Amino acid sequence: PLDNEEETAAAKCTQPCLGELLSLSDLECSLCIRMFFEPVTTPCGHTFCKECLERCLDHRPNCPLCKQSLREYLKAGSYSPTVLLLDIMLATFPAELAERRELHQAEMAELSNLTKNIPIFVCTMSFPGIACPLHVFEPRYRLMIRRCQETGTRRFGMCIYENGKSFADYGCMLEIRQIELLPDGRSLVDTIGRQRFRVLRRGHRDGYNTADIEYLEDKKVAGEELQELQCLHESTYRLAQRFCEHGDLASRHILMQHGPLPEKEEDIQASADGPTWCWWLISILPLDPSYQLNLFSTTSLRARLTQLQRILAALLQQPP
Repeated sequence: PLDNEEETAAAKCTQPCLGELLSLSDLECSLCIRMFFEPVTTPCGHTFCKECLERCLDHRPNCPLCKQSLREYLKAGSYSPTVLLLDIMLATFPAELAERRELHQAEMAELSNLTKNIPIFVCTMSFPGIACPLHVFEPRYRLMIRRCQETGTRRFGMCIYENGKSFADYGCMLEIRQIELLPDGRSLVDTIGRQRFRVLRRGHRDGYNTADIEYLEDKKVAGEELQELQCLHESTYRLAQRFCEHGDLASRHILMQHGPLPEKEEDIQASADGPTWCWWLISILPLDPSYQLNLFSTTSLRARLTQLQRILAALLQQPP
């Protein structure tokens, strides 16, 4: 007769191990047909990759399989991983899980590039150093903003629509400062303008526009030219101050919305985009978007200040 230890050993031999009972297809997400990545389980008991479920909920707050409402689940705004499933995957298919993770990291790295295939939000004019609050509700932009968060870049391009093209040839990189998620999946996104760029090539990814870009930089001047530029900068800033103090009622209302004229910078050539107060002024003045775009795309601070001086003089109804 077998003693106890041998008996259990024999039983072990005949019991199939977990890896034999499961196949890779048992651990596939029904939405992307790939091995689960960060699996989450809904209150109705269905499991999906976290990203796959989020993308479905961008469109409608229901389970993709049984159509049960997931409004409350969406409202909670957090998706806890299905730990047991993760453990099973790690125990049975460690190599495939590692491969799936590598694939995800490669996708994230591709999305992190800030000159190639950058996401483009086609909406409004935005400017370097100037806040740009956004209300994000379209599924494609919900996905785009989430990706900017996940990659850690927290940046995307903003361009205005232009006739005959999907968007204008120039835009501004925006950096996400804060996101307020609303219970239905929409969000209020607080962003600030960073560098200006020129579009080199247009593309698409998952419903939103993308572009290959190059960053714009103001031409630097020196010597006598710099002294002249500083004088022009001083006189234009004084005009801007006068406009803010003596402007009409409409301009007063704008100041209440946008805050006071920014301080004058010491080094006018320190930033690739020139002084922030110029952009603040361009953003509040009653200018046509195509004219704003013209001012935006120039890489000469002198040209920008000269134009601003003309506009301010006209608004103050006084010959320059």
